Amino acid sequence: MSQALHPMLNIAIKAARAAGSIINRAALDLEVLKIGSKGPNDYVSEVDRAAENAIIQILLEAYPGHAILAEESGREHGAKHSEYIWIIDPLDGTTNFLHGFPVYAVSIGLAYRGQVQQGVVYDPTRNDLYFASKGRGAFLNDRRLRVSKRTRISDALIGTGFPFRKGDNFKRYVKMFEEVMQSCSGLRRPGAAALDLCYVAAGYYDGFFETGLNPWDVAAGSLIITEAGGLIGNFTGEADFLNQREVVAGNPKVYGQLVQILAPYTRVIKEEPAHAGAATGAAHAQAADATQALVDAVAAADALPAQPAAAKKAPVRIRKTAAPDADDALL
Repeated sequence: MSQALHPMLNIAIKAARAAGSIINRAALDLEVLKIGSKGPNDYVSEVDRAAENAIIQILLEAYPGHAILAEESGREHGAKHSEYIWIIDPLDGTTNFLHGFPVYAVSIGLAYRGQVQQGVVYDPTRNDLYFASKGRGAFLNDRRLRVSKRTRISDALIGTGFPFRKGDNFKRYVKMFEEVMQSCSGLRRPGAAALDLCYVAAGYYDGFFETGLNPWDVAAGSLIITEAGGLIGNFTGEADFLNQREVVAGNPKVYGQLVQILAPYTRVIKEEPAHAGAATGAAHAQAADATQALVDAVAAADALPAQPAAAKKAPVRIRKTAAPDADDALL
């Protein structure tokens, strides 16, 4: 890499590559792995734990005063009340990995006061490194990333993730899937959300949506998307997606159209049983406001701004921001 990187990003890259080496070695002999289950269709292997331990060791050697939020060990390691928190998924796409399907990645994000500042997603099977520092752009290896320029969802390729845990609302997802599928050019589901977000940043996808995600699935990828000129939020276009377990992302035009489709399915809007129809109508109206705000913002500038632009106050705000102001939720 020729560009000068932020010191904290350098450490994250070192940790991601160390985890990737562990994963690649284990991939050579999958049959000997010890595999456990965190729930139906939700697996954890000794590779997940070994990769996570390697990441945490490298991060805390460099920054012993930082906090850790990791998929397998939670908040067990690191300082408990630091304003810096590393958000780690040591192996996103474990089910793919265990089947030898080569779509999985290491994801490491660093949040400061609830805002993601550094992000790394490493694809060990292809030796592809996606990374970003806030305000410095997003990159794939040495190539600067920009989101796609498609403007119509009818021409768009959209990524998604299927619900798979017990208790997930499958009927709700099928309705979303049907509506998006009939509106776009194609839907894809490789099975690793961290890579899906990077594919939006790289312009391979024009948009992405998924429910049931955790902060470690999306923290790093969210920054990579926004630094590539894209937008990410919850289904109503708000920026508090890290802890809402619903994410929609895309280039600005497609993002707005996805929000219009997905807003009625949000969990953020609390529906009263006696007024379910009215709540759905309100969601559609909010989505329309979000799309109009987006169109106005894009029309007002010749190019995408480097920093988040102020938006007109509306029931749904589309903001170009990497993460929510959610210190209490993350720290």
